[in-house]
Amino acid sequence: MNDQVVFWAPDDSGLQVLKDAMPEGVEIDWVNSSASLEESAEALQNTKAIILGGALAFDLELAAKCPELRLIQTTSAGTNQLDKAALGELGIKVSNNGGGNAVAVAEHTIALMIGVYRKLQLQFKSVQDGKWMSNIRDEWFSQAHELTGKTVGIIGVGRIGSRVAKRLQGWECGLIYHDVVDPDSELVSDLCMEKVGLDELLATSDIITLHVPLNRNTRGMISDREFDLMKPTAILINACRGPVVDEDAFIRAIEQDKIMAAGVDVLEIEPTPEDNPLIDMDNVLITPHLAAFTQEASEKSRAFATYNTAKVVHGGDPDSVVLPDD
Repeated sequence: MNDQVVFWAPDDSGLQVLKDAMPEGVEIDWVNSSASLEESAEALQNTKAIILGGALAFDLELAAKCPELRLIQTTSAGTNQLDKAALGELGIKVSNNGGGNAVAVAEHTIALMIGVYRKLQLQFKSVQDGKWMSNIRDEWFSQAHELTGKTVGIIGVGRIGSRVAKRLQGWECGLIYHDVVDPDSELVSDLCMEKVGLDELLATSDIITLHVPLNRNTRGMISDREFDLMKPTAILINACRGPVVDEDAFIRAIEQDKIMAAGVDVLEIEPTPEDNPLIDMDNVLITPHLAAFTQEASEKSRAFATYNTAKVVHGGDPDSVVLPDD
């Protein structure tokens, strides 16, 4: 195979849209990610860049057998399934989608906030079950709130977190943030955000929303200690990665009324087991990891993937490279 860019996926269903988006003069073809090591190594001999078809890993033994490979490109924001340090030692960089899904996830994040505050999942189900408002008005009135005027603590103000902040300005929210990387000072000023320590953010926020990558520093960063710091009226929003929150501690926090409610698009194990107690909790709104699921996000992510891989084929350095600790 002479193709310099490969779509690495279990089937070729997404190949044509990538071909249509690929700049002229750069070829792309599909290689079955389920093929044997020997078959894959032979197919990838001349490949300079790979676009992953989903949240797939890439075997390091195979990577070592790909002499021309310089870039593994994801169409998602997350790259935690890839050993970036080991790949880097082989001269292979990893890039994410360059913020292609940032708007979609930011909008979904705010939808979770409103959904939790207005108990929308209970309202939908009550109407569908033929019970109209059922007991929602009486039983859940204490947890029905407006988003306007709340203090929102944003943990991680990168591409997604900053877009959440921008959109919350329309709700006249007070915005505080915590990040291990200092964002651009002009961005902070424009978005009227105040930097605080993590403990202060947890203790003072009405809404805590998570927008960090999953790595060794963020895995389990919200656990019993952090829930103990939160206000009993606080809600937690997680649309980044499930393991950022210690799920056992999360369950305890809800059961023991340490926080009022939560809205999550991600969980530690996906699909989550049917006996996960979070599923049956009326003050937990769960969506099935579809925050980035929009036509626009898909188009932007594909466009960035094809641009970035073509850039590498032409001898350039890729954009949106993710470092080992990110």
